[in-house]
Amino acid sequence: MNNSERITLTCPCHFGTERTLKFEVSRIGGENITVTDGRVTFEGDLTLLVRANICLASAERVQILLGTFRAETFDQLFEGVKALPLERFIGKSDAFPVTGHSLNSALHSIPACQSIIKKAAVTRLSSKYSVNFFEETGSLHRIQFNIIKDVVSVYLDTSGAGLHKRGYRQHSNAAPIKETLAAGIADIAGVRRDTVVCDPFCGSGTLLIESAYKALNIAPGLRRGFAAQTWDMIPEKLWQEERVRARDLIIRDSAFEAYGSDIDPECVALTLENAAKAGVKSRIRVRKADVKDYENREGTLTVTNPPYGERLLEIKEAEQLYAVMGRVFAADREHPCAVISPHEDFEGFFGKKADKKRKLYNGMIKCDLYQYGMKR
Repeated sequence: MNNSERITLTCPCHFGTERTLKFEVSRIGGENITVTDGRVTFEGDLTLLVRANICLASAERVQILLGTFRAETFDQLFEGVKALPLERFIGKSDAFPVTGHSLNSALHSIPACQSIIKKAAVTRLSSKYSVNFFEETGSLHRIQFNIIKDVVSVYLDTSGAGLHKRGYRQHSNAAPIKETLAAGIADIAGVRRDTVVCDPFCGSGTLLIESAYKALNIAPGLRRGFAAQTWDMIPEKLWQEERVRARDLIIRDSAFEAYGSDIDPECVALTLENAAKAGVKSRIRVRKADVKDYENREGTLTVTNPPYGERLLEIKEAEQLYAVMGRVFAADREHPCAVISPHEDFEGFFGKKADKKRKLYNGMIKCDLYQYGMKR
């Protein structure tokens, strides 16, 4: 396969961040972009595949879409997979394990679907390479599938570890927000190159670091590797060129700065440690402080994920915390803020109705991003 050949790429994302990811994809050169719930699909070449892995901040991973078809029986599943052009990407020595899930479909047994898809892939590749046995000792080409309402989508994963694993957060606090969701929140909240950001519940520093990455235009994948780096079809030179390109696009004269605080000194230390690993420590100041002593700096954007538990006592404590926040946050045009919370009556305890509200999912938890001091 040569670099100029067109391929269809697709990226899952957190529900509610599709618009952010679509903008990111268009900015790196994606074409024929389509958006569905929790996913953005687009077209490009191998260069775009590499660029997407390195540069996309709110994507969970980058996949090659091999094909989509309807299947209500195992025979239909087998024939559908066998018709896919697997040999364009998978060599005769490559490993190609199968993973996936099914929802509201006749084919609901995941192990059975994995077995059928693997058998179909072996049948297809055997006929193309004229071999009867695959040692699978080469590079990893993970086949992934979704079956939703009897529609099968088959992908080839290019990322390996999820793209939220930037490489700066080996340690975290008890309930960290995912890096990809934090990147989406920074975008929705309006972080720009000259924004001053504050997080009074900084935890392990994720919101502060992802805000810095956005403001400085730092590609989140610069410090990690990807599954497709080992593929024979993608020259190592291409990865090197795209990393150089990403470094050249960093906005080094940005006026961005950030302030974080947390009542837990271990979180303060963790934020500083992660910011150093992320390469943005010089932009972030952190101190131990209780939210009741919060300082409203004019022109500062507060972006935060206050603690919230599932047990009744923890929920009651969170509600008391929201009331404190409502008293100390100015939450107006001069002091805008964005707060993510799963509590359906956050506004009631906070004491102010949000100017904007965006539904998001933090993992499987339905949340809202409450925005104050923003234009309607």
